[in-house]
Parts: sequence; structure tokens; C-alpha cells
Amino acid sequence: MVDAAAVGAPDVVETGVTFAENALLKARAVAEATGLVAIADDSGLAVDVLGGAPGIFSARWSGRHGDDAANLKLLLDQLSDVPDGHRGAAFVCAAALAVPGPGAGSREVVEYGQLEGTLLREPRGNGGFGYDPVLQPAGEDRSCAELSPEEKNAISHRAKAFRALLPAIVGALARQ
Repeated sequence: MVDAAAVGAPDVVETGVTFAENALLKARAVAEATGLVAIADDSGLAVDVLGGAPGIFSARWSGRHGDDAANLKLLLDQLSDVPDGHRGAAFVCAAALAVPGPGAGSREVVEYGQLEGTLLREPRGNGGFGYDPVLQPAGEDRSCAELSPEEKNAISHRAKAFRALLPAIVGALARQ
């Protein structure tokens, strides 16, 4: 397996309005540029009381792409008066497979994964990135940032999405 940059695939602007659309945009671009089977994902945090936001804008919620501290602060400020019983949220991932080919030979599959939990009032833990310090997974007493990498990877939204996509990946590679 190689990443998109290693095969000279173009950088893709995420213009979709859903995780699935953005994941497919990326997978399609790599498949078209290389002629190879491609997989890609898009993910973020969906907060119940915010109607699923920040969603696809998770990495740039504060207006600066990749500024985890600013994104986290803005989110916590926006939720400061939300009661604990209404702080449900989930990390969401759409994983996409694009199989190049002429006409009916091409194929696209999207699978999803979620890590449901509750948003804490303050960050806890030093691991992970992004919103990990404020999402406490359902059934856990620790934030995602307090879990070991192995614990987090075992329950993560990405792991669930890619496990669901695995049969399609195996099928696509078997046909190559």
C-alpha cells in the first residue's frame, strides 16, 4: 500500500457536503490518476445539539485549518451552557473505495464508522489529536486522549469504517 503523494496523485479539494462525498472525491482522484484501486476517508466530529456540526468542517471549525487548540476552544465555548445530558457526539468516518475501469468495470463503495460518546466540559489527556481530549466514548470513564493508541484504534470510527470496507477491498484486489 502506498499513499497518494507517493504515486503523484493530485491534492484534492474537499468540496463535498458530506463525509462520503469528500472520501469519494479523494478516492476517485487517486484511482483516476494512477489506474489503481484507491481508498480514502473523511472524518470529523458530529455534535448532536449542533445538528451534526462541526462535521465536515471539524478541522477548520475555528476558521484556521488544523488549529486543534482553537477548534477545541470554540467548540467548548459554543457548548458552555449545554447541560451534561445533551452533550452527545460522535466521531464519524466515511471510508471510500474507488476501482478504476471503463464503464461498468468501475466501482465505488462507501462504508461508515462511528465512535459515540459524550463531550466533556474540559479537555482531559495528552494522547490523540483534535477533539480527542473532549470526547468520552460511551461506556468509558476516560476521554479518547486518555486511551492508549491501541485502545483507541480498537474502537475508533476509522477502524470501524475500514473494517466494514475490507470485504470490498479484498474483492477489488482479487479482480485486479
